[in-house]
Amino acid sequence: MATSASACLSKAVKQEYMKLPQGDKVQAMYIWIDGTGEGLRCKTRTLDSEPKSIEDLPEWNFDGSSTYQSEGSNSDMFLIPSAMFRDPFRKDPNKLVLCEVLKYNRKPAETNLRITCNKVMEMVGDQHPWFGMEQEYTILGTDGHPFGWPSNGFPGPQGPYYCGVGADKAYGRDIVEAHYRACLYAGVNICGTNAEVMPAQWEFQVGPCEGIDMGDHLWVARFILHRVCEDFGVVASFDPKPIPGNWNGAGCHTNFSTKEMREDGGLKAIEDSIEKLSKRHNYHIRAYDPKGGLDNARRLTGHHETSNIHEFSAGVANRGASIRIPRNVGQEKKGYFEDRRPSANCDPYGVTQALIRTCLLNEEGDEPTDY
Repeated sequence: MATSASACLSKAVKQEYMKLPQGDKVQAMYIWIDGTGEGLRCKTRTLDSEPKSIEDLPEWNFDGSSTYQSEGSNSDMFLIPSAMFRDPFRKDPNKLVLCEVLKYNRKPAETNLRITCNKVMEMVGDQHPWFGMEQEYTILGTDGHPFGWPSNGFPGPQGPYYCGVGADKAYGRDIVEAHYRACLYAGVNICGTNAEVMPAQWEFQVGPCEGIDMGDHLWVARFILHRVCEDFGVVASFDPKPIPGNWNGAGCHTNFSTKEMREDGGLKAIEDSIEKLSKRHNYHIRAYDPKGGLDNARRLTGHHETSNIHEFSAGVANRGASIRIPRNVGQEKKGYFEDRRPSANCDPYGVTQALIRTCLLNEEGDEPTDY
């Protein structure tokens, strides 16, 4: 399995420089979503003092012609700081800064779904929408070969790997542990991890997060994962079906509830939401991966714990359904439901706002309403 050249550089030598004092200056790494809708970019600037809030962070700009976001003749785009986290790589007082992207005319870039997501979240703030997203990913070598798999062949069939323990079952746990601790340090609301069904596939969960925080925290968790993998010389893939054949795909199951759903008798509100979702399946499929459903078509086959992309279904404890009601929720008649359709490479801003639009704002049809 091929690893990156940068992984061969001495981390011990680097640490000698990272120990040097930085005075009163602070390094702020600005992070943004590029024109693919799934790739992340970053660059760093020096601040004169530690920022205490988003308001303390200046706007910045970048060359959008190099990120699939603009033409070279008019390439400057704006970075608008939107969420701030501690930097687990450079440590305190340095910061990670998640940004929205605006075009030259100050209008949102095509892949800036945060701005509309934030708007709809504010509209339903009194209902306190909570989300939890289960991010699956696959560890690959730089040659695209799954980490730990035989170079000429396949590992044993699926079965022993899910939540597996042991060198012959868990491939890449060091990355998982490093990522988990880095997220906790950063202030990301990560709530768990586990090995997944396919070898070299893992999952981490973020949540519960209210409103816009869900997208902010998941994007920063993804960024941290990419950086951790960079240090180890491997690649984190969010491809929803990285290995064709009899292997599980990778999703981003999304758990959703409102205050009403979480209170006694909330099952009625859950069932009402599922009924609304059943009438808007095509809209959600288009919103649940960055290619308008084409990526998910490889994953949502009705096999390997997925539903069929062409059909809407719901059930209690059914992992082959579009929407799953957990068994304990059915028994307690309150709680949340799980939308199992989003792909691993989905935009969480797109997924969470789609749920709000359909379930709480009662939108209908195949197009979102412009508020």
